[in-house]
Amino acid sequence: MWRNTMPWWNAFEELRREMDRVFDNYNLGLLTRPTRRTAFPPLNVWDNAECVFVEAEVPGVKPEDLEISAVGNELTLKGRRPTLDGKDLVYHRQERGVGEFTRVVTLPCDVNADKVEATIKDGVLRIELPKAAEARPRQIAVKTA
Repeated sequence: MWRNTMPWWNAFEELRREMDRVFDNYNLGLLTRPTRRTAFPPLNVWDNAECVFVEAEVPGVKPEDLEISAVGNELTLKGRRPTLDGKDLVYHRQERGVGEFTRVVTLPCDVNADKVEATIKDGVLRIELPKAAEARPRQIAVKTA
């Protein structure tokens, strides 16, 4: 290949390997850089014959700081995580996000928005979304001919 015949290319490859080693060692220390951003709040979605369930981790978020809406097969969670107030605050590490968030989730079926219930306990928001009548399984009678 042409890369191996170019002496300057070998120098770049060596520099890249050294930079990788430096950043790998840096990540092992106290100050780590995030490798990827994840959606907030993290959640689980599952269903049974009657309902779709959503659980979201929202530690530190008060019920009055949450807004939940459901339309068709779409659930929207909006909220705000408060910041720490203090004049002489100095962060040594800040990994938990603060401020406003919005998360829109496509559900596996349409839901009855009028009957949605939400509860929060120990920082976990649980939303129970009854399936719309047309999304529920129906028993079909078999007739003889």
